[in-house]
Amino acid sequence: MSRSNAPFDRRFEGTGILAELLALAGSPYGPEEVLAHFREAQKAGLAASDVIPTLFPEEPRFGDPSLAKRLFQNLLGLWDASPGSVILARPGPRPKKEKPLRPPLLERAPPTPEWVDSARRYLDQDAAGGTRFLHSFENRQDALVTFLDEQPLSDEGYGVLRHLAFELHAMLELGCGTAPARVDPAALMGSPGGDGGPSALVSYADEALFKAEQDEEAPVPPGERAVLQDWMRKLVAAFWAARR
Repeated sequence: MSRSNAPFDRRFEGTGILAELLALAGSPYGPEEVLAHFREAQKAGLAASDVIPTLFPEEPRFGDPSLAKRLFQNLLGLWDASPGSVILARPGPRPKKEKPLRPPLLERAPPTPEWVDSARRYLDQDAAGGTRFLHSFENRQDALVTFLDEQPLSDEGYGVLRHLAFELHAMLELGCGTAPARVDPAALMGSPGGDGGPSALVSYADEALFKAEQDEEAPVPPGERAVLQDWMRKLVAAFWAARR
């Protein structure tokens, strides 16, 4: 269930942005091919809902729901413009991307700030790996996600907590070689357990909250800072205790 009430704007932002979003979603098509598909479908009297699902071999999944929303906003914006004389500017050649470097195993040691930064970069750069970690998170932490969804928070606040939970799950799976155990929502009640988790992960959570507060499109409400910080620290402690 989506908690976002932000308006859905059917807007094509340009070839480069759509190309990146399509690649993240696992589509084999580029913007020019998508435009050609759209024009053929419109000539045949088909609707956007008939052709857009055919652009993806598998249902696209994103760790950040806002990326999925942006992809479909761009696709529908391009669909709306397809019957006209829209011309796609061909982007320049992309620089060759280096294969992301997987961070070393933690070997039960707490992560350092450098390790956390390395893990974050790896998750950002490895689209296929990110999809695998997202499936792992959704399959194992469904009860936790439902619990967070039921809390009296803004849509933006819920989104920040859910994304942090995914990142903690993925980072610890990277660092420990196996996914964390299922986090019992009861572990989030009361004060953070144990020592509250590694300081590097606590700092990462604090940074994520700060960025969410500065977001230009959908910032978290200032009045939620204290409660969100408490929830985020509980998530850090609970996931650290669930590592295996």
